[in-house]
Amino acid sequence: MWSTAREIAAGDTVIIWLTRDVIQPLVITPGKDFNSKFGNYRHSDFIGMPFGSKVGSRSGKGFIHILRPTPELWTMALPHRTQILYIADISFITSYLDIRRGSRVIEAGTGSGSFSHSVARSIGPSGHLWSYEFHEVRAKKAREEFAQHGMSDIVTLTHQNVCKDGFNLTDAADSVFLDLPAPWDAIEHAKQALRKDRTTRICCFSPCMEQVLRTVSALNDAGFTGVLRVALDKPNLTGLVHRYYNVRNAAAITRRGPGPRPPVRRGGPGQAQKSGGNPRNKTSPANRCRPKESREPPRRKTQTG
Repeated sequence: MWSTAREIAAGDTVIIWLTRDVIQPLVITPGKDFNSKFGNYRHSDFIGMPFGSKVGSRSGKGFIHILRPTPELWTMALPHRTQILYIADISFITSYLDIRRGSRVIEAGTGSGSFSHSVARSIGPSGHLWSYEFHEVRAKKAREEFAQHGMSDIVTLTHQNVCKDGFNLTDAADSVFLDLPAPWDAIEHAKQALRKDRTTRICCFSPCMEQVLRTVSALNDAGFTGVLRVALDKPNLTGLVHRYYNVRNAAAITRRGPGPRPPVRRGGPGQAQKSGGNPRNKTSPANRCRPKESREPPRRKTQTG
């Protein structure tokens, strides 16, 4: 993907860290300047510096940090052409789709390319990502970014409406990710593109429960099994995740391949046991719900001689 050299060179993409909330990408171009409220900087001054350097402005009154791009930093700094997936979303989806080194993945809805960059790193040179975008301008811009970031050998980007025209792939992918307005229209095409000789998985990401339910119905009709519906609520990780304050619902679905059906998973880790609290504790939930005059006073300590 991005340059692995220790020092910055002309043409490299870097991440400029201004503040915790202001991060932006920059392509190093000799002859150009970078201006911000933290001062003026010449691109040529960055060349030869190690990634991670703290650089002072030419006036000496400000500074910035120049970082090596990673998928996480790119998610925080990328130009938004659409609403994007953030680190918490990507981690969940990557885990449940079992995306690993060498995986062959289909993504429909390239958007701003946040998910694409993370998947490209996960699958490595031995894997492949087929990404589809129906919007021509967004597809063109994403293709330019993929080429600039050294992802052309890993990612194949196609400008195509997959709900109407499908993926033009048969028995090729280990997993499919759909981030579309109407993912149910692409279910049959996804089924055709998934491999038949192993367990394969599909995840459909939608902003409202009505879309999720309609997608689940289409998956059941297509013969998919092991349906799992999960609401991905925002984590409060300000400055780390940079996730917007909204809620999106994800339907992560497993399609079983040859072999016996796995046992049903009951419950899950981290399920807290509900408790009514100690009624003698003034701060317990049980006492807080009582009228003030009816609360039982705390037990007094008695001395024994």
